[in-house]
Amino acid sequence: MHARTVAASITSLLGTAALLLTLSPARATGSDTLPLVVAHRGASGYAPENTLPAADKAAELGVDWVENDVQRTRDGELVVLHDDSLARTTDVEEIFPGRSPWKVKDFTAAEIARLDAGSWFGPAFADTRVPTLEQFVRRLERHGQKLLLEIKNPQLYPGIEGETLKVLSNEGWLDRAHLRNRLVVQSFSADSVRTVHELKPGVKTGFIGAPPVKDLPAYADFADQINPSHTSLSVGYVTAVQGFLGPHSKPLEVLTWTVDDAAAARRAAGFGVDGIISNKPDLVRDAVGG
Repeated sequence: MHARTVAASITSLLGTAALLLTLSPARATGSDTLPLVVAHRGASGYAPENTLPAADKAAELGVDWVENDVQRTRDGELVVLHDDSLARTTDVEEIFPGRSPWKVKDFTAAEIARLDAGSWFGPAFADTRVPTLEQFVRRLERHGQKLLLEIKNPQLYPGIEGETLKVLSNEGWLDRAHLRNRLVVQSFSADSVRTVHELKPGVKTGFIGAPPVKDLPAYADFADQINPSHTSLSVGYVTAVQGFLGPHSKPLEVLTWTVDDAAAARRAAGFGVDGIISNKPDLVRDAVGG
């Protein structure tokens, strides 16, 4: 099985968790490697989330990794948007007042392209548009950035995993260079992550959440990362996750979210996480010494 342990046993690891917690976090991890920093929905503390300006701001800050969310329009276009409704981050209620609850899946790509996705954040971003996935990865490519892509609400969009991989392939993101160190596809849905792995085994994948340690062997068969909220972290859990080998025969990684203050960033880094996802990635980078 892929889920063989690097350490002698996860049971013994968890049995020593109390001891680990008595050490300083940095000593408990046994590593001086700094966690990578990921711009959550782009540098969304400084520009409207999941937009091209947010990706641009991350590049301006010198942040290589950008996280985004993907949903599907009524006519099958993949767009970069967090919510399954357009209401929070666009002017859809004004432009299409009679179409509540303004679900992404009920609008065509052309209709969504008419919407202002920036004014809600600030007047400087008026007329910013909801990007398609194609537009978004082209912007990241221009900057030489890397992508942590979340398939959002896959239960609403049957087949979105294959469609996402098709766009990535068409844009050159499934070649050896990108697969080696520039792309991760993640989801809160284990079934969706498993589907991505089955369709394209070379793609690095992540499960968003904190499965019980006893379930990690099953996740390690199809996920390279276990990505929990920073509020659920402990030295014992991070160590346990990293004790398994994933589908590419490397230790599972832990990327944690969403960390926007220096103290929480230092705490997560001390627990030995592999990455920290933040709306203010420069703040996290400064806090952990990157």
